[in-house]
Amino acid sequence: MNGTKPDLEALYGEESARARKRYEHLREKYTEEFGAAELRFFSSPGRTEIIGNHTDHNGGKILAGSITLDTVCAAAPTDDGVITIVSEGYRPVSVDTKVLAETAKEDGSKSLVAGIAEAAEQFGYKVGGFRAYVTSEVIAAAGVSSSASFEMLVCTILNAFYNDGKMSIADYARMGQYAENHWWNKASGLMDQMACAAGGVIFLDFSEGVRYETIDFSFEKYGLELFIVNTGKGHADLTEEYSAIPREMYTVAEKLGESRLADVRELTLLTTLSGVREKLGNDRALLRALHFFEEEKRVDEAREAVTDGDSDKLLRLMGESGKSSYEWLQNAYCTENPKEQPIPLALCLTELFLKRCARGTCRIHGGGFAGVIMAILPREEREDYTAFLSQYFGKENIYRMGLRRFGAVEVDF
Repeated sequence: MNGTKPDLEALYGEESARARKRYEHLREKYTEEFGAAELRFFSSPGRTEIIGNHTDHNGGKILAGSITLDTVCAAAPTDDGVITIVSEGYRPVSVDTKVLAETAKEDGSKSLVAGIAEAAEQFGYKVGGFRAYVTSEVIAAAGVSSSASFEMLVCTILNAFYNDGKMSIADYARMGQYAENHWWNKASGLMDQMACAAGGVIFLDFSEGVRYETIDFSFEKYGLELFIVNTGKGHADLTEEYSAIPREMYTVAEKLGESRLADVRELTLLTTLSGVREKLGNDRALLRALHFFEEEKRVDEAREAVTDGDSDKLLRLMGESGKSSYEWLQNAYCTENPKEQPIPLALCLTELFLKRCARGTCRIHGGGFAGVIMAILPREEREDYTAFLSQYFGKENIYRMGLRRFGAVEVDF
């Protein structure tokens, strides 16, 4: 939906009055920073992974959705080729698109912007300068893709200012992935970027390039509420833990003669497991590979459940996915610091609360090891759940949200 230009009411619904204040704030702050200009406004959501934990990088499938937390900005083009971004809470960014090679790598947002610009040029698109003032409600370093939300915002601006809307959603995602892989040294897949860029609930299949399908679904339709609980510990310093997951999956695939698990049959691994285990000397890699295969099946079943409107089946599959992530994928906490387990604690407390509910589920969310969990509960339980979890993680860390229909877009304001 990156070709649309929604107004505040279409984009934010009941929250449009509050959103208007945010956008007015952007206008004021841009003028303070850069002076008066003819401004355009942009929004890019965070994302939730409904099911399909750590499958994208090995050519797998995922059911994901954009969320109502977003990154927004006021921006205006410049003729000097320099991208200048002032983002609240972060260092200012300045990247000269005429000399991208002079920008340092692994230098936070600055490197991501340079990487996106380089990717855009390699994909045959135009790049140019602009100034932007940015604010974000997407929780940083917590598994709801604050970095991908920012990346897709930059892509949307370049698309609007210099490419007449010709960039595809898949190109947005590839540009963000390129920036993370080559400029941030992070083994990112494409799920985060696709979910932020596309909007709504999408089924993703990475077995042959990037294939996606939009599905009409919302938890609200079934009387359910989506919660993201920030456990207070981000995963910005856990890149190695995160990157080890695809790396170990690749090693299993390589032992079976392929480069990724999507090209391997689970039965092939099971029938040769003893030999592969001896060659690898890494039981965790085998468990992670088996998680991949079973998660693929769950995604297909979840897609059917969503299409059929079977919310109970979806909740069951999401719970099974979370259990597999915890026990097989093993991304619930960092083994180097086993005493610090905010994710298992949040899951434990939520499971205790769910015992009183007619239905619902919870699971680890996103990359894992730290950050956030997801909980789905009946709407009538939302106030009690917020009060219960607030005792342990603070009310400010309990986020009640919905699935957003629009992805990264220019906003009519």
